[in-house]
Amino acid sequence: MIEFKTVRYKNFLSTGQQFIEVPLNKGGTTLVIGDNGSGKSTMLDALCFGLFNRPFRDIKKDQIVNSINEKDCIVEIEFNIGSNQYKIVRGIKPNKFEIWCNDKMLNQDAAAKDYQKHLEDNIIRLNFRSFTQVVILGSSSFVPFMRLQPRWRRMVVEEILDIEIFTRMNFLLREKNKNKDEEIRSADFSVNLFEEKIADQDKHIQDLQYKNKQSIEGKQSTIEKEEAGRQQYVEDIKDLDREISQLRDKILDETEVKSKHMKFHQLEAKLESNCNKHKTMLKFFEENDDCPTCKQTINDIFKTEQIENRKEKLGEIEKGMSEMSSSIQKIESRMTTIQNTVIAIREKEMLIERFKTSIESIDRYIKTISGDIDSLRDEKESTGEAKGVLKQLRESFSEAEKNKLKLKEEKLYLETARELMTDTGIKTKIIKQYLPIMNQLINKNLQNLDFYVNFTLDAEFNETIKSRYRDNFNYNNFSEGEKLRIDLSVLFTWREIAKIKNSTNTNLLILDEVLDSSLDSSGTEEFMKIINSLSNENVFVISHKGDILVDKFTQVIKYEKYKNFTRVA
Repeated sequence: MIEFKTVRYKNFLSTGQQFIEVPLNKGGTTLVIGDNGSGKSTMLDALCFGLFNRPFRDIKKDQIVNSINEKDCIVEIEFNIGSNQYKIVRGIKPNKFEIWCNDKMLNQDAAAKDYQKHLEDNIIRLNFRSFTQVVILGSSSFVPFMRLQPRWRRMVVEEILDIEIFTRMNFLLREKNKNKDEEIRSADFSVNLFEEKIADQDKHIQDLQYKNKQSIEGKQSTIEKEEAGRQQYVEDIKDLDREISQLRDKILDETEVKSKHMKFHQLEAKLESNCNKHKTMLKFFEENDDCPTCKQTINDIFKTEQIENRKEKLGEIEKGMSEMSSSIQKIESRMTTIQNTVIAIREKEMLIERFKTSIESIDRYIKTISGDIDSLRDEKESTGEAKGVLKQLRESFSEAEKNKLKLKEEKLYLETARELMTDTGIKTKIIKQYLPIMNQLINKNLQNLDFYVNFTLDAEFNETIKSRYRDNFNYNNFSEGEKLRIDLSVLFTWREIAKIKNSTNTNLLILDEVLDSSLDSSGTEEFMKIINSLSNENVFVISHKGDILVDKFTQVIKYEKYKNFTRVA
């Protein structure tokens, strides 16, 4: 049970810098009164904001902070659960959210959203919707249970009965079921894939067994073609060797020719040197009558003899040089022929080397093909590896089938469990057990409010209302006063069910302006009897009818506006 102690707030809506503190555990009934806009309902907004980060009324978050001070908006709520004392502190400008347990603040490492979830799921075990259905009945933005859609009605009841865990379990099981479907599809794919691989491997082995002979014959034919090509290369090499031998016979005088060529050039050089010497002397005797060295006159007879001798010698040398030039041309022509022959010999030798390399390649290829033929002739060796692969594939196929069967079995369990977690499963059985108690309590509360009808909720939380003078009706067929009586009866019923389940049970009940419009004086009297009969409850009634109701309550809190700020008068 949640035992609320106090709610304190400042700079919240119209509240100023000074804290307003409202004790929530004094017991009995408390009337909250004040003029319009004085801040009566602000305690509701502060309570909801502190616990759920949203006000009770439809107010935007940026409008929560007091518009005059514009900062330091703080709400503090203290409550006990069992032996643990809790304090919630929530603020805006600056933002603040703290959860204290026994004077120690809980770890805030998690994100604010997770921190809020921890508060709702693990501490108070209430969310905004269930809190406003069990603790608060208001006339502003509150939507009573009977005005909710059946789906939302069911969710409220599940929270009150503390069976929403089955909804979460159903969601988890649905996710697991989807994942299991993916795993099964993957397993199916694996099984089909292994079946295809096994079929392909069987065909491969058959191909190996039935096509070995054809393959051997084809390889033998290849060897014969390669050997024929090899033999052709051998014959070509022999032909080239003969041609090279014939060419070498034609240049047997290569050394002698080279020697003559060198000697002829040397003789030519000597002749040319002598020729130049005689030409120089001839020119000297022809151009000079005196010796330039000794300055003596050259004898005419001697000069004439020297000129004639030099001319004669020059004639002989020039004739010899002419003959030598002819001989050199002949020898160079022969050398050119020898050089061309040598080049031809080298080209043929290079061709022979290429042919020999081709022969070696053919020999290696023939050796490889011969090895392939030997392997193909040994059937065990040629299909052994393929059969090994086939064996592994069959083992993998067997494992894949076992895994598939296991996954399908697990999916069956998940589907069975999920069927139990659905709205038509365990939850419906639990709800059906409580429905008679709920209907009994609602009708009892309606009678206490002097409203004599037979009210029934079915398992889908659709209502059937029968009156003494009318047939079947629903909630919308009644007046606003009658609807309020039904809303109050349902609210009191949920509180009694919560006490039975000890799920959303609290010591607090707040009613906002429910007595101001729709209840007549008789209904008001009956209503006061009901709330006065609630033991261990702290009932707060917010009303404009202070002058009429003030003597009917244990305590009275009056709010007023002072200098534009709300205060407790």
